[in-house]
Amino acid sequence: MFCYPAADNAVCVVVDIQAKLLPAMNEPELVLDRAQMLVRGMNELGVPVVVTEQYPQGLGNTVPELSENFAEDTQVIAKTSFSCFGEEAFVKAVDIKARPVMIICGIESHVCVAQTALDALNAGYKVFIAADAVNSRKKSDLDTALAFLRHAGCSVMSAEAILFMLLKSAKHPNFKAISKLVR
Repeated sequence: MFCYPAADNAVCVVVDIQAKLLPAMNEPELVLDRAQMLVRGMNELGVPVVVTEQYPQGLGNTVPELSENFAEDTQVIAKTSFSCFGEEAFVKAVDIKARPVMIICGIESHVCVAQTALDALNAGYKVFIAADAVNSRKKSDLDTALAFLRHAGCSVMSAEAILFMLLKSAKHPNFKAISKLVR
């Protein structure tokens, strides 16, 4: 059964959008723009954001253009495992009982994003992939990963579509703020 994401049932995970990784991506400006919009929208709606950084000593921290949008209480977790679930701090930061919907953006789609999404599905989460806010070095890897994740049971939508799913109605008190973000 389909489960709508809602501000009170979702967590957003930003995977490895880091200084030395982002420039190597296919269309890095697009993934950064869509990730910024998604994070700002999550902040507006009160959806917690958890951020991971793959081996930050070597790959750098989250790019400042994105991290400047993080709320004060945003958890940033260093990792070496490809799946975020391989890090105990990440598992403690997300709570399926409180927030059974996981919205994922980040890089690379066919490695860390895919493995995190699969582990989230296996843990029982309803998983939404923000298709325009994930990326890989090669477009073919991105396309293959999105098709695979869809087939595995993830909902694959644009970041904008996910934000509007969270709103559900133009009567939502944050409708105008989200509408401004997506323009």
